[in-house]
Amino acid sequence: MEVKKTSKKIFSVLLIVFLSVSFIFAGAQKEVTKVPDMPVLKIGVLGVMSGAGASWGLVSKYSTEALAEMYNREGGFEIDGVKYHISVITEDTKMDARVSRTAMEKLIHQDKIKYIVGTNIDDTTASAQPVLEAGGGVNISYGFHKELFRKPHYNTFLGMPTPYNSAPIIYDYTMKKYGVKTISFVARNDSDSLFDRDEGVEAARNLGLNILSHTETYEPDTTDFYPIITKIVRMNPDQIVLSGVAPGDAPLLIKAARELGYKGVISTETGQDSKIISEIAGDYANGFLSIGSASSPELISDFMKDYIDVYSKIAGEWNDEAGTKAYALYMILQTLQIAGADAINDVEVFKRAVPNVKVKNPFVKEDIMLSYIGEEILGHPRQLGVPLVVNEYQNGSFNTLFIETEY
Repeated sequence: MEVKKTSKKIFSVLLIVFLSVSFIFAGAQKEVTKVPDMPVLKIGVLGVMSGAGASWGLVSKYSTEALAEMYNREGGFEIDGVKYHISVITEDTKMDARVSRTAMEKLIHQDKIKYIVGTNIDDTTASAQPVLEAGGGVNISYGFHKELFRKPHYNTFLGMPTPYNSAPIIYDYTMKKYGVKTISFVARNDSDSLFDRDEGVEAARNLGLNILSHTETYEPDTTDFYPIITKIVRMNPDQIVLSGVAPGDAPLLIKAARELGYKGVISTETGQDSKIISEIAGDYANGFLSIGSASSPELISDFMKDYIDVYSKIAGEWNDEAGTKAYALYMILQTLQIAGADAINDVEVFKRAVPNVKVKNPFVKEDIMLSYIGEEILGHPRQLGVPLVVNEYQNGSFNTLFIETEY
């Protein structure tokens, strides 16, 4: 009798478990089927995700995925009364122009994507641009050369402040704050860094700084920076600018300069990764100035706090540059919403709506509006009006020094 009673109990328990699992599974099935029933808005990410510049592309990838997840968990992003599930598809350029072109062909022709975040540098942007334009796509690039965004290139938008935006502001700050009078530049021997250097040199001259050197360069894949930095340190400039420096190279250059006894200001006009700097340069990097995002606690909104949390879960850690890269997908979506559903498959409709876009910046507490800028420098509105943030590295993290919303 006891055995039978136990058997009945076991059977009852198993039945309850089975029914519970079946109920949960049915619920899960119902939840999963919601996504295929929804229209899908595909967004591409094309960036350098390996090598010295990997941080740039990976931040673009994780930023896009994080913002997409935030909208998807709320049931999708609404355009003309219809909610779309955002799907993110990524490709690695490996910082190689040929790879970038092939990857763009895949995104445009195979994946049928119209809107792409990236690429990260001039060479890969230029090589992929003909494919983008012929295929009727739009991309938000982090290359800096003006010609990439000027007419007749109507489909490529600049995603952040550039050296010609930030260099005059940073140098003016160091002149007033630290009494900088002399300056030297060192650049990687590629078109991006050399362009950044030339823009920095022009800004320095316009401000009346004495340029001690600007022709020193290093080759890609350099790991020993002491020979090149030794030449610059001997001149003892008040400020050394690491033009267009990749996140993997910056801490090595900084460490070399400090170990050689350099005491002056070190800066760059590109975004950086505090974790890489901390691991390689450590306290040698204290005082290093770079472009960042408005992610300091006193500035961020609740929306930004949520974004930081989602990004950190996806990436495994927070990267300050993600505060800048978040604007790419956000502005694409806001423009699509204003342009209407026809723009999803027709970028000409999207482009016609660009001058009419003026939306609140959701990432900061201040009442700051976002729009497309660039008429004066680029000849048409092909730059995202992202706030220009200057950061200082101190003891393992970046601290915001100041923000410029007009530049």
